[in-house]
Amino acid sequence: MKKQSVLKSTTAALMAVTFALGAGLVYAHGNETHAKKADAPISTDEHAFGKQGDSKKTTRTITINMTDTMRFGPADITVKEGETIKFVVANKGQMMHEMVIGTMDELKAHGELMKKHPGMEHDEPYMTHVSPGKKEEMVWQFTKAGEFYYACLVPGHFEAGMIGKIKVTKAKS
Repeated sequence: MKKQSVLKSTTAALMAVTFALGAGLVYAHGNETHAKKADAPISTDEHAFGKQGDSKKTTRTITINMTDTMRFGPADITVKEGETIKFVVANKGQMMHEMVIGTMDELKAHGELMKKHPGMEHDEPYMTHVSPGKKEEMVWQFTKAGEFYYACLVPGHFEAGMIGKIKVTKAKS
């Protein structure tokens, strides 16, 4: 019983320190919307985790909620190879959050870059920045089977566990 209490207290203290250390960096990133241009052409760039999807060819819509407890809901999703998903990304918190899709190695590398340059602006089709209380949309086509991830790379958020998993199942021939 005593060990559980100490563990809970230690965990709470560690989370408080993590949030406190990252708070300045979160505000350094700003609350700008990083809006994507509506008339921008669809990118043909292919990534390990797919490519930008055409909103006219959306297979289904998945809502992803982000909170200040540094969690995504849902934290795990499954899609089929070839599916084009419209993500409706809703920030239910009071601070800026983002959703970035990638491989674990890519997310870790980008997260380190964000720590060094917290004001960095993005307009990649596999990421969206969402101001508190707002929603943004992102359309992505998953062209390869595998396991991929989505994370909030605002400094301190990824480290606090703000990550989700995307399982892309092989298409039936």
